[in-house]
Amino acid sequence: MLSLAELCPTAPENHNTVIPRVRPGSPVLYIRYSYIGQFLGGTVSVRSSLLVILTIGPAYGFQLHGELQSRTAGRRTVNVGQIYGTLDRLVTQGAVESAGTTADGLPLYRLTDLGRAEALTWLCDTGSPVGEEWNDLVDRVLLASSLPDADVLGIIAGYRTRWRRVGDGAALTGQDRLAASAASALAVAALAWLDEAEAALAGEAAGTFGRELSHARPRRGRRPAAGVPAQPEPQRSVQ
Repeated sequence: MLSLAELCPTAPENHNTVIPRVRPGSPVLYIRYSYIGQFLGGTVSVRSSLLVILTIGPAYGFQLHGELQSRTAGRRTVNVGQIYGTLDRLVTQGAVESAGTTADGLPLYRLTDLGRAEALTWLCDTGSPVGEEWNDLVDRVLLASSLPDADVLGIIAGYRTRWRRVGDGAALTGQDRLAASAASALAVAALAWLDEAEAALAGEAAGTFGRELSHARPRRGRRPAAGVPAQPEPQRSVQ
């Protein structure tokens, strides 16, 4: 596995990253890649989360819905329609493309090179919108820990460096000083949680974290192509 220094040489300031080349049934193989651009999203962005999950391999929409929930330990509840709407936009923007269909006609999606670059850039960037730092930290580490071959310990190290800078902020006056005190307290909690996460990921149970996509069929799904027994949801095609 690559270290965080190799994954994001100057994280989080630039967008140097790596692309996972994914072959069905194989582990993610990382190569160096550089892409600079404006990426949409924000704290625990559905867009970015779907791209990260798709680094493992092609998947259909309702499958991604279940993967997002399970890989964030149920912290994120997203409407299925939002998943498909996000996939439509990703296809239009060139980050995702059609990967055919399942045996029963459900449309599959896979990453383009642009999508892979964005996924890994988001994953190794430790910056967060103001006020969302804690949730962003937890959800991003949870997602990273669920990937088969991500360098989660390196990502944790990057976050630890960031939170130490927060905790070392200069004392101010008045309300600003109280706000700085709150940020410092949150940094202490974040560093403690990162220590616990690192211990778990490096311990005896480390092998229980990273996993491939689940092939268990959800209770709901898109209607298959003609000639295949119907699913409850309407037909959908990928442009």
